[in-house]
Amino acid sequence: MDMKKRQPLGMELVKRGIVKEEDIVRALKYQKEHPGKKIGDILYILQACDPNILIQAIGDILEEKVILLSEETIKVKLTDYFSLDVAQKNKAIPFEVSSGRAKVCFADTVNNKAINTIRLLLLNKGLVMETYITFESDIEKILKSLEGEATSDFDVSEKSDTIIGLVDSIIKTGIKRRASDIHIEPMAEEVRVRYRIDGELFTAAKIKKEKQQQIIGRLKAISNMHQEKQESQDGRILLYEDYNIRVSSQPNVYGEKFVLRLLKKNGNIKNIFDLGFPGTEDDLRKSINKRNSITIVAAPTGEGKTTTLYSIMDYLNSPEINITTIEDPVEIRIEGLNQIEIDNRSSFSGSLRTVLRQDPDIILVGEIRDTETGEIAIQAGQTGHYVLSTIHTIDSVEVITRLRKMGLSDYDISSTLATCISQRLVRKICPKCKIERKFTDKEKKIITSIGEKYNIKFDVSGKTYDTPGCKYCNNTGYYDRMGIFEVLDLTEEIKEAIVLGKSSLEIRKIALSQNYKTLVIDGINKVIAGHTTLEELNRKLLIF
Repeated sequence: MDMKKRQPLGMELVKRGIVKEEDIVRALKYQKEHPGKKIGDILYILQACDPNILIQAIGDILEEKVILLSEETIKVKLTDYFSLDVAQKNKAIPFEVSSGRAKVCFADTVNNKAINTIRLLLLNKGLVMETYITFESDIEKILKSLEGEATSDFDVSEKSDTIIGLVDSIIKTGIKRRASDIHIEPMAEEVRVRYRIDGELFTAAKIKKEKQQQIIGRLKAISNMHQEKQESQDGRILLYEDYNIRVSSQPNVYGEKFVLRLLKKNGNIKNIFDLGFPGTEDDLRKSINKRNSITIVAAPTGEGKTTTLYSIMDYLNSPEINITTIEDPVEIRIEGLNQIEIDNRSSFSGSLRTVLRQDPDIILVGEIRDTETGEIAIQAGQTGHYVLSTIHTIDSVEVITRLRKMGLSDYDISSTLATCISQRLVRKICPKCKIERKFTDKEKKIITSIGEKYNIKFDVSGKTYDTPGCKYCNNTGYYDRMGIFEVLDLTEEIKEAIVLGKSSLEIRKIALSQNYKTLVIDGINKVIAGHTTLEELNRKLLIF
């Protein structure tokens, strides 16, 4: 609980005769040893007085409704209204619902964001929220007691008769809920199952520790791993129709952790514009030249670089063109392409040398990881091929710096590199639970200031959305993802700057003067268009 009065809470309680001065001294000493704990909660933990009297006094002082929370006072099932993850994040528990009103207790009422989040979630269910405060330790105790249960948002169940059924349930639920990865993690007292959905991890279940070795044994059996080895291994599960599941194991202090990457076989490739690529088809054709050049897609891990490459390849694919890809691994099989998968006995550079003898028109190299691969890719581009690849950098201009650091010459970079595309993935607003509203003054100020920085006038007179969350979106307020992009086409001026050894800062200045639009500009445009929120954009780019 927090203080909204001028007088310190402890002093007010002493004045009213609820606690003694020595109780406050003890509480302050406890607070030094437990930073972040509030005085009211500490007095409750130290049993300084009757809890009912203490909570009522705090309510009077803060002018808030209060409740002494217990399992008996909770008359509803929490997960009927929002997920356990949401409750933990916002330290909130609904305890009574009647006549269209939901009574919800919080650890404090100063956290307006938490209160607004829960209010919108309940409003989306047709309920008006009535706010109460209670002791934080009681909220934590209640939420802890619920952790052992599988959350209602997921269908993973420990009640399966066999370990085979349990592991099958974990994987099938992940597939059903659009998970990209499944994490099966041994903990001190349990095995935690989490799904990564739209880039975010969600706890799906906590399984009894006694089943840990059986789960590990089953996963190793179906992914063709050595049962007896207690070391990192890689394997694959091919038991599920339409899915190629990559499996990675890694020992930790509590056992072996498994991560399952769910890859759909022959998955539908999205149109490049459906991914969120900005501009027109003419702009795209200008950016992806088909001979004597390289296009590089740049982003951190997990930001959709490979998906963008597949979309570009699909756009370029035709019977008249010989396209070969070198990947680690082949994630989606595309009709008409020659796809090569890297294994322990091969490398990107070695495979690329071989591919150049196969008369390709277009070559996709999964990633430029080292100088040797970079040099061969440059040579391929200089000898009439069109090369597509990825690299790990923060933006498109820094691709040049990264290639330089690999030891590639400024001449080779400027003569061959045609386009650098940088991207991030942002979550899209859930279409089922979004609530329309105007931009706030604060949001308008943020957007306007970014526009002024890049000499762009954004129209903030339109609408945006609150994202309260619902069952459809796992109570996140977001469903699916889209890309925000920046495209750097290397003009003659930029190529000249590279040859002259100009810094990335100087190159960026030239690009900005030539209609180069950064990630944040495309991001703001997608916020204004109603695809995502300013908060989600900030989560990715830290713009405020």
